[in-house]
Parts: sequence; structure tokens; C-alpha cells
Amino acid sequence: MLTDDFPRVDLAHTPTPLEPMGNLSTELGGPEIWIKRDDCTGLAMGGNKARQLEFYIGDALAQGADTLLTTGAVQSNHVRMTVAAACKLGLQCEVQLEERVPGRAPEYYNSGNPFLVRLFGVPIHRYTEGEDEEGADRALYERAAELKAESRKPYVIPLAPGHKPLGALGYVKAAEELLAQARTLEIAIDAVILPSGSGSTHAGMLAGLRALGSQARVYGFCVRRHKEAQAERVAKRLIEVARMIGAEGAVGDEDVWVDDSTLGPGYGQLTEGVVEAIGLAARQDGILLDPTYTGKSMAGLIGLVRSGELGPGARAVFLHTGGTPALFGYPELVAEGEGKA
Repeated sequence: MLTDDFPRVDLAHTPTPLEPMGNLSTELGGPEIWIKRDDCTGLAMGGNKARQLEFYIGDALAQGADTLLTTGAVQSNHVRMTVAAACKLGLQCEVQLEERVPGRAPEYYNSGNPFLVRLFGVPIHRYTEGEDEEGADRALYERAAELKAESRKPYVIPLAPGHKPLGALGYVKAAEELLAQARTLEIAIDAVILPSGSGSTHAGMLAGLRALGSQARVYGFCVRRHKEAQAERVAKRLIEVARMIGAEGAVGDEDVWVDDSTLGPGYGQLTEGVVEAIGLAARQDGILLDPTYTGKSMAGLIGLVRSGELGPGARAVFLHTGGTPALFGYPELVAEGEGKA
């Protein structure tokens, strides 16, 4: 296993299902679409962060930490799952919420992920700047210094680049799992479609596939920043991950594919394409997608089919990274999507 040399704790229910989206495949009339159900990882309603946290918290425990610190948006799946993991493992935890999506309805601030975070009962700090990763991390390290002065042993799970991307190892491991499932099912995977935000899931999946000999194209759809900035971020993270797993020669910049056509006005903001994608997945195959991540990557997948990039005969795997609780922060989805198939 490519990740065996790194400390890890068990948090995710794996392997997650790999199953066909037959109705959507027929509706779009393009490739054979499969879905990798990482919304079913089990920890606090599931999602991709469970795989990533296995390595961050493994490292934290190896260092003797007793408190986790992390940051994210108001509707952050990562924050929700970090808190749940801390509760499960008997660790203390403090989180910081950033204001990234201004002007939302009250439900955005009171239901979904923020509701669950409050239910877990951890201290919540606020960071008013929504697009300042370095500043958000700096605030965490300042709080960590305060906790150290109280004889606590804090561990910061940072947001910005410049730190070892331990979370990406979760998706190196997921790539191993995916290819093993494909072998069992006797199917060949031509493409993987996923949301690209922090870059950890994207880089981990890509590095893992290439290290294991798969040439499936990984299509990453931007959820926070435009494609030039995101491509640079993923490429740097890819180099780091490849070095960590001893696969430096297996990947290069030419492997990085990103697209911002479904990003819209920015992080966590709806577009017509995202509303359509969420409605199609729900009504065709009973799959719940979120507005921030999977709704945008599904809109991207639909675009790839309609443009002919993914045509009949291809087999595409949609990576469902979770995020279901965030749906409850967007009440307008029902009104905007009513009657649309």
C-alpha cells in the first residue's frame, strides 16, 4: 500500500460503494456513468473529509496532541467532520468559521453543517474574512499558542498551501480502493470527475491513479478559485504528494486538468447549471448533491457529455465527496428547481 508508512486512524466506512447511475446515463445519452459514494463514509453524515482526517489525526496522535484546531466556511463539511472525529476519539476541539458567502438566507447560518457543529458542543471562533487562507491559518496558530500556554497540546489542521498535504493521502488510498473495485467488476475507468477546492482530494486521487498505472483522466471542477490559480495549486500539491508516496516520475503538470465553467460568481454560490445538476441527480437516481462541491462537479460532468468530451462508449466515475447537510442552507433550491428534470 502506498500510504502504509504514515500514521493513520480508522474513521471512514470503507470501501465505499461504486455503483452505476443508469438513469442519468440514459438521460444524458453519453458515457456510462458510475458514482463512487464517498458521501457514505459514515462519519457525521459522511463525506470525503473522513478519509483525509484519518491521516491528519493519525499524525496528531503520533505527536501526542490532545486538541484539534481547524478552520472553514460557515457550511464547512471539513469542520463538521473534524469535530465529529474529535468526539469519537476523545480529543478536544476548537473550530473557526469564515464568512465566505455573504448575503445568504438565515438557514445558511443556522441549519445544515453549522447546526451540527453546535450540536457537538465545541468552542466556535469567527474569522470575518472569507478569502484569506493565510490569515485564517495564522489565527489558528495564535490560538494554538494560547492553548500551549495552558499546558494543552494542540494540533492545527491548516487550510493554506505550504504545509505537508497529509489529507491527500486519503485519496491516494481511495484510488487504490477504486481500482480494486473496478477489477472486481471487470470494468475499465476512462475518467474520474471530482470537485477541486483545497486540491487535496484532486491531487491525492491523481497521484494514486498514476502511481498504480491508471491513465484515467481526472477532471477537476473549480469550486473556489479560477482555473489558472487552481491548476497551479493542484500541480504543486501533486508534486508534494507524489514525493510523499515515492511516485515522483509518475505524474506531471500535463496530468492536471481543471475547469472553472461551473464556478459561477464564486464559492458556495448557485448557478442555473448547478441547480439543474442537483435536480437531475436527485430525480434520475435518488442522489443528493450539495451546492458548493458536488453540484458544481456534476454540472461539469453534464457539460463534458453535452460538449462531446465524454461520449458513448466511455466510462466515467463521478466522485461524490459528500456535503449533504449543506443542502439545508439553500432553501431556494426547491423553489428554483421545482418542476425541472
